Amino acid sequence: MCRFARIYVKEEQIAEEIALDVFTWVWEKRESIEITLTWKAYLTQATRNKALNYLRNNQRFILVSDWTFYERTEEDQSLELKELEKLIQEAIYSLPARCQEIFLKSRRDYLSNKEIAAELQVSVKNVEAQITKALRLIRHHLKDGYTYLW
Repeated sequence: MCRFARIYVKEEQIAEEIALDVFTWVWEKRESIEITLTWKAYLTQATRNKALNYLRNNQRFILVSDWTFYERTEEDQSLELKELEKLIQEAIYSLPARCQEIFLKSRRDYLSNKEIAAELQVSVKNVEAQITKALRLIRHHLKDGYTYLW
């Protein structure tokens, strides 16, 4: 985080202070923070925001040449999101046929459990059980790497 902050502020001591501020803030807010992607992405974004706030508050400017690194960081995060989407798709397509069909009707087609049950001529309890099974199998497929999604 220090190296990342230093890209923006160019001074080692200030970069260290920014990283320390980020980690201190995360520690203080640890019970209420909601991570939407990964800790790495969250900490990187928080460090970037803190560094840009520092520059704004101290009337410093970012050189145009520094933006190429920022763009690469955004691309890395986009690649991470695409990889996660790919893993979820693999998990969905590895489900048993009926389970997959019900899960996709629920999540992709936004049908209610009652609507799915009527369409497939099964009980609502069966639909609920299949969705629960699908989520369990997807969770297992993703392993521990993305447990914050659930």
